[in-house]
Amino acid sequence: MKSLPDLLLKICCCLTVIAGSSKELVAQEKPPQLTQAQSDFFEKKIRPLLAEHCYKCHSSDSDKVKGSLLLDSREATLRGGDSGHAVVPGNLNESLLYVAVTYTDSDLEMPPKYPLSSAEVADIETWIKMGAPDPRIEKKEPGKKRQNYVSTIKPEDGRDFWAYQKPIKHALPKISQSEWPRTDIDHFILARLDAENMSPTPDTDARTLLRRLFFDLIGLPPKPDYVEKFVISYEADPEAALESAVDRLLATEQFGERWGRHWMDVARYAESSGKETNALFPHAWRYRNYVIDSFNADKPYDRFIQEQIAGDLMPARNDQERAELQVATGFLAIGTKSLNASSARAFRFELVDEQIDTATRSILATSVSCARCHDHKFDPIPMSDYYSMAGIFLSSETHFGTISNAQNRHSSDLLELPIISKARSLYRQLIDMEVELNAMRKEREVLVRKVRDNRQNPQSNSQGNPVRQLLVHTSRMNQLEAKLEAIDENGVPRPLAMGTSDSEEPFDAQILIRGEEDNAVERTPRGFIRAIYTGDEETIPDEQSGRLQLARWMTSPENPLTGRVMSNRIWYWLFGQGIVPTMDNFGSTGQAPTHPELLDHLAIRFAEHDWSVKNMVREIVLSRTYRMSSNYNAEYFVMDPENQWHWRANKRRIDAESLRDSILSVSGQLELNRPSVSPISLAGDGFVGRNFNAKMIEADKPVRSVYLPIVRDLLPDSLQLFDFPDPSLMKGKRDVTTVPSQALYLMNNEFVIAQAEAMSSHLVNDLKLTGSAIGIAAFAASYSRPPTAEEARKTRAYFERFVKTAQEKNISLKQAQQMALNSFCQALFSSAEFRYLN
Repeated sequence: MKSLPDLLLKICCCLTVIAGSSKELVAQEKPPQLTQAQSDFFEKKIRPLLAEHCYKCHSSDSDKVKGSLLLDSREATLRGGDSGHAVVPGNLNESLLYVAVTYTDSDLEMPPKYPLSSAEVADIETWIKMGAPDPRIEKKEPGKKRQNYVSTIKPEDGRDFWAYQKPIKHALPKISQSEWPRTDIDHFILARLDAENMSPTPDTDARTLLRRLFFDLIGLPPKPDYVEKFVISYEADPEAALESAVDRLLATEQFGERWGRHWMDVARYAESSGKETNALFPHAWRYRNYVIDSFNADKPYDRFIQEQIAGDLMPARNDQERAELQVATGFLAIGTKSLNASSARAFRFELVDEQIDTATRSILATSVSCARCHDHKFDPIPMSDYYSMAGIFLSSETHFGTISNAQNRHSSDLLELPIISKARSLYRQLIDMEVELNAMRKEREVLVRKVRDNRQNPQSNSQGNPVRQLLVHTSRMNQLEAKLEAIDENGVPRPLAMGTSDSEEPFDAQILIRGEEDNAVERTPRGFIRAIYTGDEETIPDEQSGRLQLARWMTSPENPLTGRVMSNRIWYWLFGQGIVPTMDNFGSTGQAPTHPELLDHLAIRFAEHDWSVKNMVREIVLSRTYRMSSNYNAEYFVMDPENQWHWRANKRRIDAESLRDSILSVSGQLELNRPSVSPISLAGDGFVGRNFNAKMIEADKPVRSVYLPIVRDLLPDSLQLFDFPDPSLMKGKRDVTTVPSQALYLMNNEFVIAQAEAMSSHLVNDLKLTGSAIGIAAFAASYSRPPTAEEARKTRAYFERFVKTAQEKNISLKQAQQMALNSFCQALFSSAEFRYLN
C-alpha cells in the first residue's frame, strides 16, 4: 500500500499539464481532500509563514508581482514563476521555494533581505515532503474576459512597397557623355545628372585621390614616399596605378580593422552592459576580432550574417571553426542589459526585444520592434509577426557572463570554446583561491546564523548590519567562484566567449497585448516577417529555436532587403551618404532611394559575386564617380545643396578613430600589431566604477583605435568628442558635429601634445632633417602634399618669430627651436585639412 505522500504526488502528477514548453503546472480548481492533520499543519505552520514573508511580493494583492510568481493559491504555487516551479510535491530538489529559503543557491535567496529561521525552513521541508497539501483555491475575478488579439494588418497587402520587391536587373541607361564612365556605376550616376541638367565635376588630383582611398579603405594616411611613387605612376597610367593601389590596400590587415569597425557601429559593439549596473564583458574582444578577421578574409556577407545569428547551429569542419562559429553569435549577446531589473520575465523580454531590434535593423533596415506593443503604425508588420520572431529568441539562451550580486540580479554563464587555451597556468593562484573560497563559505554560514539570530532576537548586540554584511560577503564569494570557474583543474584559464545557444525546450511565444507581461493571449508559431516574402521560408521544427531558419531566410537570394541594405551601407562608408539616406530604415517612414536602379544593380552584383565586400568596395572606388573632385559650383549647389545626385565628391571629416590613428601615424608612434590582451579582460569580471575606471581605458596606448576598450558610458575622450557612436544603440550613420570642445582637445590634451613632440623628434632625430626640409616633410606626412610657396614662406616666418620671442625670454636656441617645432606639429594636427578629406 502506497504512503500518503506518494499517493498525493501521484494525484498531483495526474493533474499536471505541460502547456507548450513553458512548463506551466495547472491543477484542477478543487484540490484533493486533506486529512485533519494535513489541514492543521498547513494552517498553523505554512499559511502564516507565507503570509508574513512572501505575500508582499508574491500574491494577487501585491502592487507588483515579482518574478511572475504567486504563492497565495495552490494552483499558482504549483505553476511557479519565471525561474520555474515553486513547489513540486514530494521533491525538495525541484522545489525552488525550498532552494530559496535554505540559501543554498546564491542566485536564489528568499526572503531577499534575511533568511528564515531554522524552524521555519524545517516546516517548509516537512510540508513539501508530505506532498505539499494546500486547501487554497485560486481567485478568479467574476466577469473578467480574456482580451484577444485581432490584427488590423494584412502583411501580404504591403508587399507592393519598393523595399519588399525583389531587385531588378536594369539595362544601362542612355547617357550624354559616353567617354566619361569607367564602370556600370558611372552610367547610373551620369544618367541622373543628365536628367537634372547637370554634369559631373572633373576628376580630383592624384594626391587627393590617394589620400581619400587610404582613409576610406584602411583609415590611415599614406606614407609620403608611397604618395610620390603613386603620383608618377598615375600620370603614366591612371587606371593601372589606381587598380594597383586598391588591390594593395584590400590585401592589408588594416582593411579589416577599418571595415570591421564600420560593422561594429551597426552591431552596437561594447565591452560592458551599460545602463544602471554597467557590468564588464571581459570576453567581448573575441567577437571584435572575429569581425575584423571576417572582413580581412572577405567572408561572404551572407555567411557572415548566418554565423552571427546561428553560428552555433551550423556544421563545422574542426574545433577551430566550431569555436569561431560560437564566437560569431556574440552579436546577439553584446547588447545592453538591465541587470538590476526586478523581474526575470521582464528582463528576458527586454533582452529579446533588443536582439530583435538590432538584428532586423542592422540586416534588413526594418523596425520590427515597433510592433511589440501594437501592430506597426506605418509598415505592414502585425504584432503576431513580432512575437513569431520573439519565440525564436525566447527559445535561445544568451551567454553574456556576468556575476550575480546585489547589483546584478541576472547573472549568466559563458560558452567554453573547444580549443586549447594558450594562456599561462595560474595553478598557484588556483590553490590560493580554493583555500580562500572554503574559508569564505564557512564565514558565510556564520553570517547566515547571525542574521537568523538577529531576526529572532532583535535586541541582540550584533555589531554592524548583519544583512548588509551577508550581502557584501555573498557578492565577493560569487566573484571568487566566477574566477575559479574560469580556470580548469590545472589552473589554465578556460577559453570562454559570449554567445548564444538553443534552449533545451523551444516554445512559441504568447502575444502580449500592449507589451504587458500580465496581458498574454494566444501563442503564435515561430516564424518570420511575412511582408518580406522570399518563397523559400523553412518550417521551424518543434525541437529547434528557429535561429538557423531565420538566418537562412535573412540571407536568401530571394530576400529583397539584405543585399540592398548592405550595398547601401558600403556606399555610405565610401561616399558619406547612402543611396537610401535613412541607413537603418527602409520602411515607409524612411527616405526613398535617390538612385533606385543603381541600388538594385549593386544588390544584384553583390549576390552574383558571392557576397564579396571587397569586390563591391573595389568596384565602387574604381568608378569615375569616386574620383570626382569636391570643387564648388555655385549653380549646382543651388540646384542640389545636399549633393544627392553626386555632381561632386563630398568633403568629409575623418572619423574619430581615423583622427587618433592619423596623429599616431604621422608622429611615428602607431603600433600596427593587434594587442594580445584586452584591458577589459585584465580588469576581470566586475563593474565600471569598481573594477574599471577612466584611467584604465588606455587611450594613450599607441594601438589602433579599434582595439581601445569600448565601455558604455566611459568612452575615451579622443573618440567621444569626435562623434563616436553611442555603443548602447545600433548606429548605421554617425553624427558629424563641430563643437568648441573638439578644438580645445586638440589644443590642450596631453595625448595630442605628446604626439606633437614625438612627431618633431621623429623628423629631427629619426629622419635627420634640418632647415626647410622639416616643414616639407611635415606637410607631406600630414596632408600628403608639399607646402605651397606661400605656406613655406609663412612656416619659415613662424619659426623665426617663435625662436626670437623665446630667446628674448632667456630660452636657449636649441630649446626654442624644439618648442617651435612642437607647436608647429600640433598646429598641423589641429588644422581642418588634417581632419577632412577633399
